[in-house]
Formats: sequence, structure tokens, C-alpha cells
Amino acid sequence: MSDISDPIVSDALTVISPEAERILGDALVWDGHGGFTSKPDQDLNELDRWERSKVDFLSINVGFDIHPWEFAVRTIATYRRWIADRPERFVLVETAACVRRAKAEGKMAIAFDLEGAVPLGDQLSMLTLYRRLGVRQMHFVYNVNNSAGGGCQDDDTGLTPYGHDLVRECNRLGVIVDLSHTGYRTTMDMIAASSQPVIFSHSNPKAHTDHPRNITLDQMRACAAAGGLVGVTGVGRFLGDPLATSESFVRAIDIAVESIGIAAVGMGIDYTWAPGSYARSPASWPAEHYTGKFAYMSPEQLPEITELLLRRGYTESDIQAVYGENYLRVATQVWGAEQAAS
Repeated sequence: MSDISDPIVSDALTVISPEAERILGDALVWDGHGGFTSKPDQDLNELDRWERSKVDFLSINVGFDIHPWEFAVRTIATYRRWIADRPERFVLVETAACVRRAKAEGKMAIAFDLEGAVPLGDQLSMLTLYRRLGVRQMHFVYNVNNSAGGGCQDDDTGLTPYGHDLVRECNRLGVIVDLSHTGYRTTMDMIAASSQPVIFSHSNPKAHTDHPRNITLDQMRACAAAGGLVGVTGVGRFLGDPLATSESFVRAIDIAVESIGIAAVGMGIDYTWAPGSYARSPASWPAEHYTGKFAYMSPEQLPEITELLLRRGYTESDIQAVYGENYLRVATQVWGAEQAAS
């Protein structure tokens, strides 16, 4: 679920060089979180925008804390059927190897994520079901405290005993532990509790923009030290840029790379074409932080972003690392425990 409503349009302005076009086409491009509003009747035909933009992998949100588990299961059922009906275009990911294979076959790889533990219904065994249905990434909290831990926009009380059990279950099953939307104390608890690398799938440095959804240098360094990564996100509100320009996104990449190194940075664009309304959950989106019109960075901006990264001195291998190789490394390590998920 995206964090913004009523978006405005951001247009690409930079002339794209043939080198940038080639690098984007050759790279494994991994979008760690697609935040369009998850619901059973969602029109997924808009995924062709990611395809045209050379995105090779997308993690699609299929449920979050504002809805009960039944809503998430119905959404997954619809999405799985839609993907299965288009085998010439899409691959539903089982292992990290599926992503490489999809790229080689000219297809787009898809996996699912849950934004918060509420869709589990406080039943740990539900995670086994969700994993078998395609969930490969698990946020524990969506902004506001729940039974697993504390939110980034709440009085963060830390990871609960249930949350500790959930970390262990994610590690056992091969589900990536996602720290985005959680509070400082809870993220630190989750990093310490996990035996596998963890990620911030779509969170920007507070050094770029001071917003409750953005993360501190301590959080970034702890995540990187545990072998994980920070996925820079294109939500204009978290970029401090109402237009969500490519320049703002690249600056967020710069700050992340300067803070934790090129090997610990990825992308989680969090683009939506169908924004939701904050009125449904003012606790999750308090008015003082979610007012006014802000754009999303769209997948169509990736050529411009590639060009800007080249102009700032990033090498092709640097761009490949941020665009997907770092995410693939984490996914290969976490999703590789197939025997534990059987």
C-alpha cells in the first residue's frame, strides 16, 4: 500500500544517452516494493508500465494492516490467477533463480509482500500459507503498533514476543524480513533477532528528508552490517519533493551510498497509479505528515535516473548493484532455504 494520495505528474526532462539506455536494458532491475492499492478487483494491466520501463522484478503488496487476512487471501487469489493467465509475460517467483531465468526469457518476475502482521491474524502458521501463495517479503508493522511490534508513526514499544517468533518463522521459511514502516526500536530489535539479512524495502535516509517514514543513519548502518540493504523509494513526500523528480531520487541514492556503501543500496519505488485515501486510517497517516499533493517517481523515470547516475560518476557495475544485484544477493541467501519451507 502506498503512503500517498492524490498524486501529481512528474515529467522526465533529461536527454537520455545510448549508454544509459543500454545499461538499463542490460541490468537486472529489481523494484523491491510496488505500493499500488492492493485489492481483489485491482486492474493489473498497468504492470505493462514496469515491463516497458525495463523492470525485471517487482514485489507487489497484497495486504496490509488496515485490512483483515481474508482481504489479503482474496487479493492473492486474484493476482495469482491473473499472472498464471499470462505465462508469456510473467513468472511468479519461487526462488531467486526464477528472477534470472525470467530476465533471460524476456519476462517479468513477480513476488508478493505483506505490509504488516495483521493479515496473519495473530496465527504464526499463516505465514506458511502465504509463502506457498507467493509472499517472499514480510513487513511486520504498518506505521502503527500491532501485535508484532512498534510503528514508525506511533509510540514504538519494540518487538513483542510474538514479533520475535515471527522473525524466527520468516528465517525458517525463507521470507525476507522487511523493516520499512517500523519504529526505530523495533527495527533494531528485528535486526538483532534475525539470523538472515533484513531489508528496508522502501525507506529514504532522514539525512535527505526528515519525515517519520524515513530512517536514521543508525538504522541504515545496522541493516547494512547485518548483510541487508536499504531500498531508496520514490514517494515525493519522503523525497521532500512534491514533483518526485529524478534528481531528488538520485540524491537519495547518493546519500544512502555515502552512508552505507554501494553494496547495501537498492530500490523500492513504491509507485501507484491508483492511490488510496488517508481518511480511511488517520492514525496510520497523521495529517501533519500527509497533507497536500505529492507525486510518485514512476517506472518511466528509470532511463532518466540511469542517465543522471552516469553523469554523477556511477559506473555500470555501481548501477547494476543498486538496480538489482544487491537485492538478488539478499534474496538468494534468504530464499535459498527451500527445505525449511516444505
